[in-house]
Amino acid sequence: MKNKSFVINKIKSRAKRGFTLIETIVMIGIFGLAMGAVTTFIIRAYRTQSYTFQQAAAVSEARQGIDTMVKEIRRADDGEDGSYPLEKAADKELIFYSDIDKDGETERVRYFLGSTVTGSKTKTCTSFMDGGSCSVTFSNFFNGTLNSAEVDISTEGDFGWFWESADIYIEGEDMGSICGLHCSDCAGSWQDSRVFDVLEDAQDNNITFEIDSSSQVDPICDWEEPNHSMRGRFELSWEGTSVAGDSEFKKGVIEPVGNPPQYPEEQEEVSILSSFVRNSPPIFKYYNGEGNEITNLPARLTDTKLIRLHLIINVNPERTPHAFEIKSSAQVRNLKSEL
Repeated sequence: MKNKSFVINKIKSRAKRGFTLIETIVMIGIFGLAMGAVTTFIIRAYRTQSYTFQQAAAVSEARQGIDTMVKEIRRADDGEDGSYPLEKAADKELIFYSDIDKDGETERVRYFLGSTVTGSKTKTCTSFMDGGSCSVTFSNFFNGTLNSAEVDISTEGDFGWFWESADIYIEGEDMGSICGLHCSDCAGSWQDSRVFDVLEDAQDNNITFEIDSSSQVDPICDWEEPNHSMRGRFELSWEGTSVAGDSEFKKGVIEPVGNPPQYPEEQEEVSILSSFVRNSPPIFKYYNGEGNEITNLPARLTDTKLIRLHLIINVNPERTPHAFEIKSSAQVRNLKSEL
């Protein structure tokens, strides 16, 4: 009974004195840790809520864009210049004609992922033989979808007489001759430039050019390369849509102008539909009247009856929530058949 009374009195005495310095420091430390944990939780919750809101806004924005796109594709029609309703049907780029503003005239409409990029490369080749030939190959020159491509071919050599000429081949196809009446012997400069549209041949990112001289062309010239019979110069230039590292899904519109009507590409008005598209798979897939997917690019333009759309939206791929997928489809009414 005595010990119990002693303990009670000791507790009462400590209560009167208050906490010791060590006890106070410990209590402050515990309180600080608790407040730090609460603050961290609040900040994380705020950031998560903010990111979730951004993701929801991005999804809503992309969904509105797809809804508009579907309506425009369904109304696709011939261009004012007589163009077929579908101009381009690539995995991540679609060009068609449609009266999107209902003004009675069809606009040229382009949906695409990426940025428009232009470029050029030049290569030369030399022959040192009588009636010799030489060739060049361009490979992996562009990452994306080509919209246009052309080559400017010129030559220099023993071409002083009308029977001295050279044949041009693009991917093995004879494209005609160069020089003959239009060149001079060992001119020391490039002559008789010829320009060819090579978009179709360059679509696989690999294209070969060859120049083959007639037997009368002799190795008597010394410009830059001693004792050559002929030199060829090939300047490949292109314009395309690059998707490397790009997450902006865009829409371009060109109004018809002039008489006869034309669609000047420099007048294209481009707007961004979504800045957070993360598609690795195709955005557009194309199907024929039997419901089979069309993978051949030329056949897509002539055989497509149904287009399926697929967008993957994610504001930040490194964080949750995960990517949101939007899918839809559209039948081109003026091309529609039974599916």
